[in-house]
Amino acid sequence: MSPFLAAAIVIGATGIAITAMLVVRRRAPEGSFFEDGDRAAGVFGVLATGFAVLLGLIVVIAFTSYDDSAAGAEAEALTVAQQFETAQFLPPAVRRRLGDELVCYGRSVAYTEWPDQEDGTLSDALNPWGVALFRTLKTTQPKTPSEQSAYDKWFDQTSEREQAANERRHGAEGVIPWQLWLVLFMTGVIIVGYVLFFADSAERAVVQAVLMGSVVAVITVTLLLIRALDNPFQEGRGGLRPVAMERTLRVIGEDRAVVGQRDRLPCDARGRVLNP
Repeated sequence: MSPFLAAAIVIGATGIAITAMLVVRRRAPEGSFFEDGDRAAGVFGVLATGFAVLLGLIVVIAFTSYDDSAAGAEAEALTVAQQFETAQFLPPAVRRRLGDELVCYGRSVAYTEWPDQEDGTLSDALNPWGVALFRTLKTTQPKTPSEQSAYDKWFDQTSEREQAANERRHGAEGVIPWQLWLVLFMTGVIIVGYVLFFADSAERAVVQAVLMGSVVAVITVTLLLIRALDNPFQEGRGGLRPVAMERTLRVIGEDRAVVGQRDRLPCDARGRVLNP
């Protein structure tokens, strides 16, 4: 979500709430609708405290998911770069093919899976280049000690890459269930409705506006924060971008030039399979 849209939502919600407060204030008795203001303030404190505790817990959960997705994307990109280096120690019959397929895997993640994550359309299907890498490795017959060591290391790195990919994908699904969202919205509405009973015709309008506006603004901003953390793959500031994988692709491109691999890749710029 862009900062401008978020600001518009906050301003709009605050403006509506202030307008409602001023309308209610016109018919409100002096001193508010509550005869015992201290008791009413105490009840409001309980409501606000419970809401704050719930918000704090959900923010921690959402931020943890956001951080795991970011760390998973970084780890996945790093492992792809490491696997390209490991592939150079495998038998010559497969090292070039594995290197090409790793590039295509990186392109597929950065330019096909990433947009799907942003749109919420990412499927549970395996990355096709991950399958291609597995099939290519099955044809490998390591003979020398260095090839056998690289062969064993490749399996460890594959496990690390797949685990990192799962962590990255997990964030795209969102970790906050709709039931929690429902509770948040209902509690927020209850608090806003409760504040309306503090409308006081004897108090200045600006004070009443600040009373309602500050409460609604804080609630709205916090809900927008939770939504942003629960949906880390989005365009604009704060959204996760495939920066790490793009950096890995540039590094692998330089490494391919160093080892003399300048042949045509089996995929296009988005990592889609090219027809032979």
